[in-house]
Amino acid sequence: MGYSVGQVSGFAGITVRTLHHYDRTGLLSPGERSPAGYRLYSDADLARLQQILFYRELGFPLDEIATILADPQANALDHLRARHRLLTEQIATLHRLVEVAERAMEVQQTGVELTPEERFEVFGEVTFDLTYATQAHLKWQHSAGHQRSMARAAAHSKEDWAKIMAESADWRGRLIAAFEAGEPADGERATDLAEDHRQHLIRWFTPCPTDMHGRIADEFAADPRAFALIVPPGEQRPGLAPYLRTAVHANAVRRPSPTPPDTPATATPPPAAPAAP
Repeated sequence: MGYSVGQVSGFAGITVRTLHHYDRTGLLSPGERSPAGYRLYSDADLARLQQILFYRELGFPLDEIATILADPQANALDHLRARHRLLTEQIATLHRLVEVAERAMEVQQTGVELTPEERFEVFGEVTFDLTYATQAHLKWQHSAGHQRSMARAAAHSKEDWAKIMAESADWRGRLIAAFEAGEPADGERATDLAEDHRQHLIRWFTPCPTDMHGRIADEFAADPRAFALIVPPGEQRPGLAPYLRTAVHANAVRRPSPTPPDTPATATPPPAAPAAP
């Protein structure tokens, strides 16, 4: 029993035009005729079509498929091995492109509009985990407070970021000095440092009442990626993050300023950049 071009097109999932092209090029020509003289595809033709579609799915060009099928003794395995190598290389290239695209999206989500060279020049050793920044962005993207913080971060110039980082280095040095001197975390010196940090957030990123500041400090103590926003790993000390958290909560008792009803709370530091004065 033979099959018409329309029937083959229907159950093979390819167009009549494609079958006609295969016929014209000699890749697949119907081998039977109907009583009325119409050309029909035999079972052998369908088996050949299945091979053609298999090789096409792997990306073989039609002329190479014709070469493979033209010689029944040809070693198709060699062709398949070569195609496998090529596909593996293409997959690796696509993975790299995906990583580049994801990194570009993450950079955009941090809100810092600087070139890579400017980012290195400004931030130096203080870096932020882009995965963490992206997770924070996705978590808080609908928060008005987060959107306001991102907008302000994006508006900062290179000069602004240089000021932010200079303030950050000075504050970080004072925090570490207080910690190493054994100053109590709930004492005046430590709570003053906590207040300096809160005012920095207000000045550069977002309104930050003390209860919100407490949630940010909790995040610093719970997630090393968050704490790395303000103290690079090379400068961290064991217990420094909990020390800062205690100081921030003590400062909230000392200088209470609850979140106004119209200020959406956030549990994470502004994910745009290192946020320390």
